[in-house]
Amino acid sequence: MFTQKQNPMRNYKTISFIFAATFFFYGCNSDLLKTIPNDRVSSEIFWKTENDAVLASNAVYTYLESAANFTNWDAMSDIGHVTLGWREESVIEKGSYDATYGKILNEWNDAYKGIQAANAFLANVDKISVADKVKMDRLKGEVRTLRAYFYTKLAMLYGDVPLVITNMTVEESRMLTRTPVAQVWDFISKEYTESAALLPTSQTDKGRVTKGTALALNARALLYAGRFKEAAVAAKQVMDLNVYNLYPSYENLFSYAAENNVEVIFDKQSIKDIQSNNIFSLTTPNSVFPQVNSFVPTKLAVDAFQTTTGKDIADPASGFDPKNPYVNRDPRLRFSIYVLGSELPNGKIYNSRPDSGTGDAIGNSENSTSTGFNTRKYLNKEDLLQPNNGGINIILMRYAEILLIYAEAKIEANELDQSVLDAINKIRNRPDVKMPPVAVLGSQEELRKIVRNERLVELAFEGLRYFDIRRWKIAETVVPGVLYGMTYTDAKGELKTISIEAFVKVFNKNRDYLWPIPQRERELNPNLTQNPNW
Repeated sequence: MFTQKQNPMRNYKTISFIFAATFFFYGCNSDLLKTIPNDRVSSEIFWKTENDAVLASNAVYTYLESAANFTNWDAMSDIGHVTLGWREESVIEKGSYDATYGKILNEWNDAYKGIQAANAFLANVDKISVADKVKMDRLKGEVRTLRAYFYTKLAMLYGDVPLVITNMTVEESRMLTRTPVAQVWDFISKEYTESAALLPTSQTDKGRVTKGTALALNARALLYAGRFKEAAVAAKQVMDLNVYNLYPSYENLFSYAAENNVEVIFDKQSIKDIQSNNIFSLTTPNSVFPQVNSFVPTKLAVDAFQTTTGKDIADPASGFDPKNPYVNRDPRLRFSIYVLGSELPNGKIYNSRPDSGTGDAIGNSENSTSTGFNTRKYLNKEDLLQPNNGGINIILMRYAEILLIYAEAKIEANELDQSVLDAINKIRNRPDVKMPPVAVLGSQEELRKIVRNERLVELAFEGLRYFDIRRWKIAETVVPGVLYGMTYTDAKGELKTISIEAFVKVFNKNRDYLWPIPQRERELNPNLTQNPNW
């Protein structure tokens, strides 16, 4: 029986979740760089049918990012702040972490669990005697794409990492060394490119990797690797598929009604009661659900949204009114962030002034916003009754990012032409955004500033900003300092800006552009060298 959403992929994933628990989780030793677990479904009873291959491929999808991880990347950047000071992400904000921290180890382990699952699939799938070679090749393409996705995160966080593409014994894993990151990027791009050739442009089961997924993730990886000419070509390949487009409503893009829309290239599918997520409880304002709130936007994030004139708020010609700061602003501001006067999922009005007396008032509780802002994306009234049991799909790649990858890659390659402006302006011209177009093909530096700000406002709180400021090598400039929040008019009619003097963000340019290799892994394998200054 299908679930309420009647989504075949979700039905597959319900079964595969159980399969993954027995096949990949049970018996794993979290202390080791993972290889095949000792306790596993015997090949005497598995790897016999096409359905075995489907289930095993589905299991690899379960290692995609959780809602908590997805939200907290931006919390560690300049546009977000971790609400609870005891969380390890908060310690990373303050630059006080080291190689022993659980977050550092968990990201490493989680990625290698996904890689292990992919390697196990690829090592065994050819044991199945089948007539449908096209189907088996498709599944291989999906799994290879997912493996490359996991390696992309590892390369961005740690730099040089062990490149493991086959099964090995525990003893062999203890002899691994770190592969130069350039070689890892080579492997990632090769995997995406070869996988794309095996994959269809669409899948009956929503949520499965497609040709567009592999090409789009390749474009992102090439951009991250600084291979700009190649990134532009890869992004153009996605554009030329003529499969994707912008969803007409940015406001509703992250709603249940918009799931699997024409803009979505890759997402993590969820289903209430079975394979749910808790993104609602992690990000909703305290007055709506007073328990968990994970992170909040900063003043820097809000100030990045231009006025409807198309000018930055610091520009005297922008028309910005500090006493009415949310009037005549880029519509994406209110679509992405709860600000004073926003309507909440429960129909009430958001009021975070310190003296408002609401659950959202700054200082009301440790889970109340500390900046006067809350995030809005993925918060839907359908989840009000069960905030920890959400079924909304989490978008991991969408077409707007492809347009921005194309524009940025062309700019960085200094290939400045009208197509750069067209890509940026298509996003700004979304029907419910309608921001003035960028009319002048300026210098490389001018266009770089424009596309970087466009990435900030278009993709805010979608887990990308932390990686952007690190690859641009601007984190040391935009992150450090006292945390600031909203500016509001107090009872005396005076403007006041929230500042949290006790919390100072830190980013060490000589150390923090790479995370440390987890100490636990180095204790188990002394061949793993450490990153500089850790």
